Amino acid sequence: MTILKTTGCGKQVALGLLCFLALPLTAGAHSADGVAGGFASGFTHPLTGLDHIVAMVAVGLWGAFLGRQAMWTLPVVFPVVMALGGVLGVMGVPLPGVETGIAASGVILGAMVAFAARPPLWVAAVLVGFFAVFHGHAHGTELPESANAMMFSIGFVISTGLLHLAGIGFGFLVKWPWGKVAIRAGGTVIAAVGFAFLFKIL
Repeated sequence: MTILKTTGCGKQVALGLLCFLALPLTAGAHSADGVAGGFASGFTHPLTGLDHIVAMVAVGLWGAFLGRQAMWTLPVVFPVVMALGGVLGVMGVPLPGVETGIAASGVILGAMVAFAARPPLWVAAVLVGFFAVFHGHAHGTELPESANAMMFSIGFVISTGLLHLAGIGFGFLVKWPWGKVAIRAGGTVIAAVGFAFLFKIL
């Protein structure tokens, strides 16, 4: 059982892009201050917060570790659900424990990789989607109106996708015994970063 059918991935990607472009995106997210502008600002925005970076990389890394279908499914699920979380944030719908959820995403997703967890694909997709809501809500809540919302959104989506691809690229090392060790070590580092953020919040 899977969350997304392979033939429907294109539609899901398009939906995610439309949702992002519909948001009044702009300056700084939960981990950046006052970043405003067009494409360049949107592109660098996800790279300004380590909590966001490790989560994005972990999604691609775990997907590659789980196999070809998961490698493309998880990086599609995350931005689509994140866009929906962003809509909730823009609308002012309250979501408790947003910062805790963001930090926990690094801990849990990193641990999944570190312990070589192989749940059914639908379970992995639900877990990834759950954490995506927190990331999206944080961005949607803290992003004011922008004159260059569309270009900012395009840059943001591309940058997020590249972070997923970085994780996928690292995940290809799973083909070799030493690569599996390196991947699990990477998961441990991601979980450690998540713990650091979680400790700071608590």
